[in-house]
Amino acid sequence: MSAVSAEVRDLLAEAAAWRLLGLLFERPRESWGREVEDLARELRDPELAAAVDAAKEEATEGLYLAILGPGGIVSAREVSFRGMEDPGRILADLKAFYEAFAFSPQTEEAPDHLAVEAGFMGYLRVKEAFARIQGQDENAAIAADAASRFRTDHLATYVRSFAERVEKAGVRYLTLAARELARLAGPPGSAATDACLPLVEEGCPLTCGQEDA
Repeated sequence: MSAVSAEVRDLLAEAAAWRLLGLLFERPRESWGREVEDLARELRDPELAAAVDAAKEEATEGLYLAILGPGGIVSAREVSFRGMEDPGRILADLKAFYEAFAFSPQTEEAPDHLAVEAGFMGYLRVKEAFARIQGQDENAAIAADAASRFRTDHLATYVRSFAERVEKAGVRYLTLAARELARLAGPPGSAATDACLPLVEEGCPLTCGQEDA
């Protein structure tokens, strides 16, 4: 990792943060805790570290299902927050993004679940980083543009409302993760900033639980 540019390191750091956030909003399963801890160790971000520490104490499958599962008190699906907009159009746009970049995560969640969308953001950042390493500037620009549009057109449109609802549920790890997710997503209708991204250690397992980029 020491041989790569600062730009690539920043991209990999952001990818790791998105991937960790996606994991925190997945249903805890047998390998979930290990994946979360392994990835968290590679990041130097106090907010993410606090969310992971809280998850160690709080996260259970039952609690997750009560809060974010089918029939839970908070929906984690984008279509639930988009008012009168056509759910079919939203899902079709997500499908187009995913297919364009061969993104096919192994998940039980719907394409508009925020865990899936956060995972896609991390996937795009890995794509861009690898393209930069290989000197493929055009491919890197394509991935960067897709990430910017996806963040603005999808995640930024609803994660703040989601974070507000999650906070009312009183589960610390979900509240902290939702706040960090909203920060990375940026405000609706504007390009999110890349400032204040967490630092990533060398040898980060960015693709844990996902296909290679």
